[in-house]
Amino acid sequence: MMHLALATLAGFVTYFVLGGVFFGVLPAMRAEFAKYPAVYRSADAIKKVMPAGMLAMLVAIGALAVLYDRFYRGGPCLIAGAEFGALVGVFAVGSFVIHNHVNLNIGGKLTLQQSIAYFIEWVATGVAIGMVHGG
Repeated sequence: MMHLALATLAGFVTYFVLGGVFFGVLPAMRAEFAKYPAVYRSADAIKKVMPAGMLAMLVAIGALAVLYDRFYRGGPCLIAGAEFGALVGVFAVGSFVIHNHVNLNIGGKLTLQQSIAYFIEWVATGVAIGMVHGG
């Protein structure tokens, strides 16, 4: 049980560190989000709901750590975690990013940037889960 908690924590930290870089630090991504003020919350408004979002992501990453634990078949943890993260990344891009592009009035450039960022985030999160989970 402790390995699942530690894998969840490692995945959570990885996800939010990379998310902070991609969505908060990189000026190209921030500029693209700024084009859609009627769609996305302002930085101040996000701060009010961020604790709930972080809790939800902790629970979601915990569910992923359990899935990884149940389906891990052995082999190098780095590779298994990257493969797992890539599958989650493909799922996230298809079910979240492209889905939002269809439903929200956002452009292709932002959709592409989000697709790349989220895919990388999920691969890294999978690696963190795999490395902490061990074999």
